[in-house]
Amino acid sequence: VDITLQTTTTENGAVKAMVFSTTAPVDVLEVERLCACAGWPDRPRAKLKRALENSFMVATLYECDVDASTGNVGETSRGRLVGCARATSDHVFNSTLWDIIVDPEYQGKGLGKALVQQMIRSLLARDVANVTLFADQDVIPFYRALGFVQDPEGIKGMFLYPE
Repeated sequence: VDITLQTTTTENGAVKAMVFSTTAPVDVLEVERLCACAGWPDRPRAKLKRALENSFMVATLYECDVDASTGNVGETSRGRLVGCARATSDHVFNSTLWDIIVDPEYQGKGLGKALVQQMIRSLLARDVANVTLFADQDVIPFYRALGFVQDPEGIKGMFLYPE
């Protein structure tokens, strides 16, 4: 699924489109670049590649050129990756969102919200019933505004961190 979320015109008159996709190929090097821009800790490239390959869904945001004469949006493969998220799932009942990231240069423009909302729509369209995520304390208000609740019905997550 490719959805044009918004179009903008740059100072030099070029038209750009922000495209949400669940089918665009994802370059692990570009995801590494996003993580580095956001100050996330380094992850081994091979493991990051496997995480992307083994995810139920990988959603991306690409900034693509728009042809001024036709209005056609360019291919995501020629665009700039500005956001990414992934989901794991049992394909029926539950899905968990992971690694939701937007390039800091593009934050504050509603793109993170659009990325999460479109991803949820895509998961629900695949008949996944429940969507969960793990959030750092400082972004809980962001996810709460999108409808997520902490510990619904008193459910408490448990974790095992092998030594």
